Amino acid sequence: MDITTRKRDHIAIALQPTSQFPLRRTGFNDCWFMHEALPEFALEDVEISLEMLGKKLAAPVIISSMTGGPEQGQTINRHLAQAAQKVGVAMGVGSQRITFEHPETVSTFQVRDVAPDILLFSNLGAVQLNYGFGFEQCRQAVEQIGADALYFHLNALQEAVQPEGDTNFRDLLPRMAEICAQLPYPIFAKECGNGLSRRAAEQLSRAGIRGLEVSGAGGTSWALIEGQRATDPLRRRLGETFADWGIPTTLSIRLCREAAPDRVVIASGGIRTGLDAAKAIALGADAISIAQPLLQPALESSEAVERALAQLIQELKVAMFCAGARTLAELRQTPLYT
Repeated sequence: MDITTRKRDHIAIALQPTSQFPLRRTGFNDCWFMHEALPEFALEDVEISLEMLGKKLAAPVIISSMTGGPEQGQTINRHLAQAAQKVGVAMGVGSQRITFEHPETVSTFQVRDVAPDILLFSNLGAVQLNYGFGFEQCRQAVEQIGADALYFHLNALQEAVQPEGDTNFRDLLPRMAEICAQLPYPIFAKECGNGLSRRAAEQLSRAGIRGLEVSGAGGTSWALIEGQRATDPLRRRLGETFADWGIPTTLSIRLCREAAPDRVVIASGGIRTGLDAAKAIALGADAISIAQPLLQPALESSEAVERALAQLIQELKVAMFCAGARTLAELRQTPLYT
């Protein structure tokens, strides 16, 4: 199937409730903050700005990598970027592999004209380093959209279920390490909904990866999405069997923070509210990343995305206020109870 059609399928299925993990949960509902009736500061005193890769973010939020390629992807990316610029948060684009097969799609990823100041991540699948990609393609991915950094996404389960999947994950670490040493841009690694283990975090850190996005289990299930796309009964069954596979987001955050204390840790995977975001940061994340909750708003307008982000940010501030944490640093020292 053509890669453009596949990306359209991904958008359509990801919008449906059937794209979410059926049973596995993120773990956010299993932990809670002690309520502080006397926070001793005003809600307006809560400070959630931070610096990442030399850029100031108004909130610890990254709009996660979603799409690009088809015309619909261009609409989504531009609405997301306009909102990111207005609100002051970071953004990643979807996999840019398509731009090397169909150069005419590069413009669907280009958003600097509407978001000149945001922290922007380009994106390639790490597995493509075993399918002909190297330093030059990584450099182009960053520079063709004027990004600040590169995401290598890791999606072994998705590729295993996907009818067109690339499943040769042999010896990727030394190849990633080589790119990290050569590329004049920071490189982050992100899972795609199944979580990063302690072992993976340690290996990626040693390879020179600057940041880890955990993308734990409990939100969107890409095994389920690929199974629903498949016409082959075997692959449909694979998607169903592995629909709940993965490390819950809360556990993956803790593992990555313990394994890579000097790396940026980004929490993602089923974060749906600002309260989830507060818990993720209390568990050790530097920032959070969200995708699915912004997909439908991004099809509508940049203003719809702004409203969704404003809701999440206000929820984060209220959670911090009621937990007695005035700053993100204080939030990271705030205990969670189970």
